Amino acid sequence: MRTVEARGDRGVFFTCEAMSDDSPKQRARGHADMNGFQGFGTGLTAFLEDLRSNNERSWFTANRGRYEEAVREPALAFIRAMAPALAAVSPHFRADDRKSGGSLMRVHRDTRFSRDKTPCKTNLGIQFRHALGRDVHAPGFYVHVEPDSAFFAAGVWRPGPGALAMIRARIHEEPGAWRRTRDAKPFRASFTLGGESLKTIPRGFPKDHPLAEDLRRKDFIAIHEVPLPEALEPDFPNLVAARMRDARGFMRFLCQAIDVPF
Repeated sequence: MRTVEARGDRGVFFTCEAMSDDSPKQRARGHADMNGFQGFGTGLTAFLEDLRSNNERSWFTANRGRYEEAVREPALAFIRAMAPALAAVSPHFRADDRKSGGSLMRVHRDTRFSRDKTPCKTNLGIQFRHALGRDVHAPGFYVHVEPDSAFFAAGVWRPGPGALAMIRARIHEEPGAWRRTRDAKPFRASFTLGGESLKTIPRGFPKDHPLAEDLRRKDFIAIHEVPLPEALEPDFPNLVAARMRDARGFMRFLCQAIDVPF
């Protein structure tokens, strides 16, 4: 497991059968709208690799046009392409294609409280937040691409004490519902539960609790590693849409635990 800088997110993905763009069955299943997204291509990873080697404000300023062409504009097109599929999973998550403050995460790092003073993130990060995500620590979806790897994630990264206690309480009170969610075949086939865990079970739960491993979790995130070439192709929205469907039960369980609509 690797920690992703800036956010509290991590990654997910999958496969989808081919259908015509105007198929009613396609729309019902939430097949991604491909209009406008032509794939990221190797221009994305080439820029991120060069940024990794030249992570200075002056270099980024001189190459801002390249960033906008190879990273920002394809990312905004990807976000727009994901909107129909995201709405089919749940109406409460947002595909926001604003250049700033939306689903595309900032390239500039907040270095005020960090020992690492490099000014830019060397990955592409896209988050599809819950509509209440700015007010509560709600579950979300996340896409992550680096020069040499990619992943898609679903869930809650480092929830606050209140939200974490609510998730643990629901697992304890409804163990059957949690097991059905965690062990559902499509979910287990696509995702691995990741993040950090406590060394011992939290206070208030018996030490021999049958779900001790899950109760010790500090993060409730499901991760799907994506082969990098697939993340760069025009069909990538359909891969992500399929994985979103596989994670629907997991996201519903977390939303209900934290008492936000799904």
